[in-house]
Amino acid sequence: MDRLWYEQPATVWEEALPLGNGRMGAMIFGDPVNEQIQLNEDSMWYGGPVDRINPDTKEYLPRIRELILQGEIRKAERLMKMAMSGCPDSAHPYQTLGNIHFLFENIGEVTAYTRSLDLKRAVYESSFTANEIRYTRELFISAPDDVMVMRLTADKKNAITFQALLRREKFFDGIKKCGNNGICLYGNLGKGGFDFAMQLSAFPIGGSVCVIGEHLLVEEADEVILVFCSGTTYRMKDLEKELADKIQKAAAKPYEKLFAAHTEDYGKLFDRVEFSLGDLSAYDALPTDERIRRAAEGTVDAGLAKLYFDFGRYLLISCSREGTLAATLQGIWNKDMLPPWDCKFTININTQMNYWPAENCNLSECHMPLFELIKNMVEKGRETAQRMYGCRGFMCHHNTDIWGDTVTQDHWIPGSYWVMGAAWLCTHQWTHFEYTQDMDFLKEHFPIMREAALFFLDYMIEDDGYLKTCPSVSPENTFILPSGERGSNTAGVTMDNQILRDLFTQCIKAAELLGVEDELNEQLKAAREKLVPTQIGEKGNILEWPVDYEEAEPGHRHISHLYGLHPSEQITMDGTPELAKAARVTLERRLSHGGGHTGWSRAWIMNHYAKLWDGETAYYNFEQLMAKSTLPNLFDNHPPFQIDGNFGATAAIAEMLVQSTSERIVLLPALPKAWKEGSMRGLCVKGGAEFDIAWKDGKLTKALLRANQDICTKVRFGEQIKEVSLKAGEEQEISFS
Repeated sequence: MDRLWYEQPATVWEEALPLGNGRMGAMIFGDPVNEQIQLNEDSMWYGGPVDRINPDTKEYLPRIRELILQGEIRKAERLMKMAMSGCPDSAHPYQTLGNIHFLFENIGEVTAYTRSLDLKRAVYESSFTANEIRYTRELFISAPDDVMVMRLTADKKNAITFQALLRREKFFDGIKKCGNNGICLYGNLGKGGFDFAMQLSAFPIGGSVCVIGEHLLVEEADEVILVFCSGTTYRMKDLEKELADKIQKAAAKPYEKLFAAHTEDYGKLFDRVEFSLGDLSAYDALPTDERIRRAAEGTVDAGLAKLYFDFGRYLLISCSREGTLAATLQGIWNKDMLPPWDCKFTININTQMNYWPAENCNLSECHMPLFELIKNMVEKGRETAQRMYGCRGFMCHHNTDIWGDTVTQDHWIPGSYWVMGAAWLCTHQWTHFEYTQDMDFLKEHFPIMREAALFFLDYMIEDDGYLKTCPSVSPENTFILPSGERGSNTAGVTMDNQILRDLFTQCIKAAELLGVEDELNEQLKAAREKLVPTQIGEKGNILEWPVDYEEAEPGHRHISHLYGLHPSEQITMDGTPELAKAARVTLERRLSHGGGHTGWSRAWIMNHYAKLWDGETAYYNFEQLMAKSTLPNLFDNHPPFQIDGNFGATAAIAEMLVQSTSERIVLLPALPKAWKEGSMRGLCVKGGAEFDIAWKDGKLTKALLRANQDICTKVRFGEQIKEVSLKAGEEQEISFS
């Protein structure tokens, strides 16, 4: 049963249930009398673009580098705060749109209450009995019709009476009537910002509807269809007219037609993959919050893995669709005017993790908003590269926004002065190509990848025979020098080298495929050979910095120096066993000191152990994620809520079952004993193919490869390896003894 369900309304936001169509999001509380629907729209970013470039960076960069190479880290970081911070130091936040509040009348004592979120159809439903009348409320946000639709029904005529209000905490201009059956709240997002508006209209069957002041009033209806739409001038020039048109067009269609269009559109994405862990009916019979409560007490039921995986795919479809903006730190679900970390695109792990399940979980189209975000960064990234660092190409630090801001965010030593944001994001372009083999996509995005690489040919310095980034920080950790002094910035940290090794290699491979032979390609080849290799320290762990420094926080939430293990393929069990062993030591040290204490960090750890082919430890970390970092509505808890943990753990579950590189596919590499039998249909692998697998008691019972493109690869199960070659459209059952 693909649903979350509860026996009482939500009392706080973290218990409400999410809906979305990529552009609009909603959190439904489900109260029978005082219903609240909290609303979001993806372009609700406060203010306009701001030139925040620090004019003094270029002048002081040589001195900062000199101090770092001399070991004067404190002095260097003091100067960095002044010379490298943005002016102002922070970009603008993403904001909530507001709320719809309903006051339902004539609702007596409520019994037989349930509310649920159907993941297979992307539909919310609540039902209850009051005064011997059965009430049902059904909601969905349609991508085809671009509206939220709410149907209220009762099994007795004239039973539905309510008032509805549109509300925003502050910073809006007014509320007005939209005909006799609608209300509209409108305003502006500050100096240089967009205008915004939201409209709610009611279409009752039986009874009456009118607007009194700012109240939408429906009385004694048999049934009511409510249609909601919102937007900003980011997309809509004649904003209020366009909203009204969308609502009227939707309202002109029968409800059944709206519903069918929505479920068909959503199902085309969600139904590509099907995960089964056998008979889970005993678990599905328990309310979701009860299952999470039991997990916190130490009993994680086997069905939670399936539910969490399905929920993760549901969330990605709901907050990242073609033509919409990329998923923020909270996807599209944010209740605050000034949210945690401004609800930006944080690109030193969080935004990237949001998209880890996009390709292997067969949601490639949901990856597209990220590529549009990257395109949007290029122009400003070029300006930042030139004016701050005197470099060609384009770059970004650890945050960006709707305007493609690329300047340093905050003046925070462990994280702000990190120059790898664009480089890491551009590895996603290659990942998309590896899974889809889409040459047109590669041709379009190859110049962007190369511009990100070009920046580092100018930015890196030569030191001890290597090319190194400087300043260089391992997000968001701090080291202790032998003198006892603490610092975060140095030259050539491990993560930087690993990201650049990926980016340079991907640019070189793309150039080969596209027939590009030029001086830049040769320079990238030469630079790749001069990157510091991933090193093993005296404790047998992967070094995080170029020197084996002591960590100020050995249980730190970031595990940046294991980028090479995941999401990269530079460290593998069958390719680099010594580095894989050192990566395990690194993880054990982190966890022994309290690591994994945030939800997204725990999800990253799951992926790491999946890549180490350790199913039991990967699953143990999933259990810890459920027990310590999962909210009643299954949202990931940093704390507070961040959606990256949902997406990271979804990707990890897929990685536990099927892993792939351009050279080989591994089946059931990290299957835990808890998953005694099951199947997974439709996971994607690199090279342009999909796998269907089934297993029982640790043994494969089915392995079917379907080729979407011509593919020649090796398939591994345990120690057995089979070579497979298929033409596009062919499929092959692969048998292992």
